[in-house]
Amino acid sequence: MNVAVYCSASNRLSPEYLRLGDMVGAWLAANGHSMVFGGATGGMMSSASEAFRRVLPHPFGEQRLIGVVTEHISRSGRRAGYCDDLHVVGSMAERKQMMRELADCFVCLPGSYGTLDEMFDVIGSGTVGEHDKPLIILSYKDFYKGLQIETARMKELHFLPEQERYSPIFVNTMDELFATLNNLKP
Repeated sequence: MNVAVYCSASNRLSPEYLRLGDMVGAWLAANGHSMVFGGATGGMMSSASEAFRRVLPHPFGEQRLIGVVTEHISRSGRRAGYCDDLHVVGSMAERKQMMRELADCFVCLPGSYGTLDEMFDVIGSGTVGEHDKPLIILSYKDFYKGLQIETARMKELHFLPEQERYSPIFVNTMDELFATLNNLKP
């Protein structure tokens, strides 16, 4: 599968969070998947893509490290230089759309506004029927617990239907994340 990974690009993260990116990138490469990511350097984005590249130093068959970066980020000198395929697009909106099109499923690690934007783009487009690709959200150490509480509140107040047409899969541990990915059908 082509697995899109959304995560923080902050260089101020603790090593504990960087290890999450490292584990995901290494697992994807070791388990025969390609990785789609934001094509930039920094934080968990670097740790995930670099781990993928360490495990799979060169393209192997269909497995690829696929970056999608904006012109602005590329011009700022933060473009990842080790992608098998690198797409340079004009805007963040184009970046999200291309990543959504390239991916068979999505993994969302802890992150900030950009990660939330990507996450909600996938949820919103899935809700209106543009895709039915799974989104797995890692709520490591309850990182996304507030979002889960707010989602329950939206259901309680009938802003969301009790049975959503599309909804993300929340997991709490790396083992749950990898088990969920293993159970997906491409």
